[in-house]
Amino acid sequence: MGKKNAKGLANPTVLKPVEKPNGILQVIIETPKGSRNKFAFDPDQRVFALSKVLPAGMAFPYDFGFLPRTLAQDGDPIDVLLLMDEPAYPGVMVRSRLIGVIEGEQLDGKNKIRNDRLLAVAEANHQYANIRTFKDLPSLFLQEIEEFFVNYHRHLGKQYKLLGCKGSGEAMRLIQKARRAA
Repeated sequence: MGKKNAKGLANPTVLKPVEKPNGILQVIIETPKGSRNKFAFDPDQRVFALSKVLPAGMAFPYDFGFLPRTLAQDGDPIDVLLLMDEPAYPGVMVRSRLIGVIEGEQLDGKNKIRNDRLLAVAEANHQYANIRTFKDLPSLFLQEIEEFFVNYHRHLGKQYKLLGCKGSGEAMRLIQKARRAA
């Protein structure tokens, strides 16, 4: 069954987060759209592991992943909400175009922590091909995302507040800050 020295998957956290000069993001998928299972990369064991299960009737509305070689304020790589035609699989790298950032704040006990999510569109897709900025999304998009995050955090015993959405310029500044912190 393979080599004795096999050490799991290649480590996706060491990939370049942004391809130059085109600015394409290399998003690593952790949790696919439609899943109740929340997966997270375990760098010590070099596998994607099940970390949580959402309650019945609740599922991830879009693919969720992270941007490698970054560190957000919550201590993890910066999160990415990825719009694409079909769900991906944990561990898949998806080349994506940055369209903005969803700014949010979570309250865990007495600690307020920024928990922003980059918003990106898969480079290879049909349904979201014409989306260039978050303003191109349907008007209910932010409301639905806010409801998901509020309910998701409530299930974890935390509070979440959507602060708003900003464009790709602010999102790129957030990436640069997260790269310096890593």
